[in-house]
Amino acid sequence: MSLIAIVYHSGYGHTARQAEAVARGALTVPGVSAALIKVEEAERHWADLEKAEAIIFGSPTYMGSASAQFKAFMDASSRVWVEQGWKDKLAAGFTNSSSQSGDKLATLQQLAIFAAQHAMVWVGLGLMPGNNSSAGRAEDLNRLGSFLGAMAQSNADQGPEYGPTPADLKTAEHLGRRVAEAANRWSAGRGGPA
Repeated sequence: MSLIAIVYHSGYGHTARQAEAVARGALTVPGVSAALIKVEEAERHWADLEKAEAIIFGSPTYMGSASAQFKAFMDASSRVWVEQGWKDKLAAGFTNSSSQSGDKLATLQQLAIFAAQHAMVWVGLGLMPGNNSSAGRAEDLNRLGSFLGAMAQSNADQGPEYGPTPADLKTAEHLGRRVAEAANRWSAGRGGPA
């Protein structure tokens, strides 16, 4: 069975909903289990991260970057980095901000570089952009047009029960499913259980 670990920080609850959607998507794939790990609790889960076939990183975008709490997790992972403990694990990422852009791409790039430093293999979103033509709709998957990972938008003046949008949550589910399918293929190709 492939374990997909989803490590995330959520300041107001919006990114937590996105993380839950990623887990739902991963769990639709046979032979996969998923672990949601808040960065505040990561210290208790280093062994789970070691066992995981894939780690999906999630952070809100604050001021054009991953949150300080997620960055603290990144810095704490240097103990794993020294031993190259996550080498050849699959990685992916997701982020949420209150603006349509919010410089979310910068956060996804930060997460991808972080994964590259750990010698991980990045899995992109694998969706064409949605809602980018006269026939497009706000309900389209990948409505924010990301390739590197899943992006979501939540209104700053509303709680997590109102956001991210249903389309953004479905996009997050897609990311979870894509990584889980890739993890099964990756594991089977390396002689592990499929």
